[in-house]
Amino acid sequence: MVLAAGLGQRMRPLTAHTAKPLLMLRGRSLLDHALDRLFESGVHDAVVNAHWQAARVVAAMAGRDPPRTRIQLEAELLETGGGVRQALPWLGADPFPVINGDAFWLDGPTPALTRLRRHFDPARMDALLLLVRTTQVENEVGRGDFLMDGLGLLARPAAHQLAPYVFSGIQMLDPALVAAEAPGRFSLNRCYDRAAAAGRLHGLVHDGVWFHLSTPPDLARAGQRLASGLL
Repeated sequence: MVLAAGLGQRMRPLTAHTAKPLLMLRGRSLLDHALDRLFESGVHDAVVNAHWQAARVVAAMAGRDPPRTRIQLEAELLETGGGVRQALPWLGADPFPVINGDAFWLDGPTPALTRLRRHFDPARMDALLLLVRTTQVENEVGRGDFLMDGLGLLARPAAHQLAPYVFSGIQMLDPALVAAEAPGRFSLNRCYDRAAAAGRLHGLVHDGVWFHLSTPPDLARAGQRLASGLL
C-alpha cells in the first residue's frame, strides 16, 4: 500500500493544488517511484489511498500497470492507520509493505523492500520499520523517532532522550496489528506503540540513501543532489 491521502501542508505552496505524492523528482512523481519499487520487489497488486486532490491522484493512476493499482477514495481523512485499516480487505492475510507517499530513497546493495521482506519474522514481529540514522539526515529531525536495542527491538525516547533513528516511512506490517483497531481515523503510531509494549516492534537500518522531503527546499535539495551524480 502507498499512503497518498495526506494534506501535505508543510510542502505548500507546491501542494496547494495537487497531492504531495504527485510532486516530481527525477522525472517521475513520488507516487510512481513508490509503485515502481513495489513492483520491482515482487508486488503485483497495490492500494493507493486518496483524499486531498483525490481526482488528480485518480487521473495520475489511470492505466497504471504494473502493479495493478486500486484507488481507495477517502471522503474523510483517515490518517495513516485508518487508511490502512480500511484497505485490509484488499491487502491479504500475509504481512505487506506500506510506503508513505512522500518517501524517496536509493537502495543499498540489496533493495530496501527486499531486505524488509527477508527480515520480517511473523513469530516475533507485528511491524518492521525501515530506519535511518539521524546523523545521515541533512534536515531537521528534532529528537529523532526511535531507540533500538541489539536485537532490533524499538522503543520511543523518553522526554530527556535523543533518539538515533528516524522512521523512513517504509515498513512491513502484519495485518492483524491494524485489524485490532476499530475502523475510523487513527494514526499508525497507535499500532507501533501497542507493538512496542508487546515487544513486537522491530527496526531495520537502511543501508542506502534516504531523502527527508517535508518542505519545498527539501525537494529542491534532493533534486540537486540527484542531478549532481555524486550519490
